[in-house]
Amino acid sequence: MIQKSLIYKNIQVNYYDSGKGNALIFLHGFLENAKMWTDYVAHFSSKHRVISIDLLGHGQTDCLGYIHTMEDMADMVLAVVSHLKLKKVTLIGHSMGGYVSLAFAELYPDLVKNIILVNSTARADSLERKQNRDRAIELIKKNAALFINMAINNLFADHLRPVLQPEIDHSREEALKTPTQGVIAALEGMKTRIDREVLLHFAPYSISFILGKDDPVMPYEETLEQATGTNASVFTLEGGHMLHIEQKEALKQLLTELIKN
Repeated sequence: MIQKSLIYKNIQVNYYDSGKGNALIFLHGFLENAKMWTDYVAHFSSKHRVISIDLLGHGQTDCLGYIHTMEDMADMVLAVVSHLKLKKVTLIGHSMGGYVSLAFAELYPDLVKNIILVNSTARADSLERKQNRDRAIELIKKNAALFINMAINNLFADHLRPVLQPEIDHSREEALKTPTQGVIAALEGMKTRIDREVLLHFAPYSISFILGKDDPVMPYEETLEQATGTNASVFTLEGGHMLHIEQKEALKQLLTELIKN
């Protein structure tokens, strides 16, 4: 992975750029960073140009404000796309990265070839989820490390935790590097994001969901329901919210098939 950066609205944006061919943009989730895709970049960059980006307030990309809306994040992704002079891109977004992918696609449809949403949803937060985010923000202000430790552990399927402890520990170490402002700004942005289910019906590009059967964050049946009767495709893997770790080889294989189409 070749690390690069650009200045956007007076902040540094960090990204990685490898390979040649059709452009794939990998977007990480909340409390993650672009390095979560390292194995995927290595796998896909033999045939594609692969860009993975640190979203606002995550990894080595600076904070832009105290609320990072999904549109703010999408505009930052646009800055990278424009800087690299990319014509059409495939967006692969994990969780929050999926929200950003949908925001980008709604704002800049001409730049999108297709979207692959991994452990993500097109729906806005429910009232209960918004309240949970407010509670999380209060906890982070008191003890960010405590919140992050709890949050990371809860992302994995129960039955996979014992065999994935080194990977869980690594995910926690990376998450703890996220600045408190970045954590809160992302929570505020996710809490206020709009519903984009209409894209599943009318988007001029293909949309695919890859879901974890035991996802503790995105209830499987709920995401399945939103895609039913739409133009979106749904694929299911055994695992929780961290399929990129829990089902690495299966996810690579599935992404390879979806990128071909």
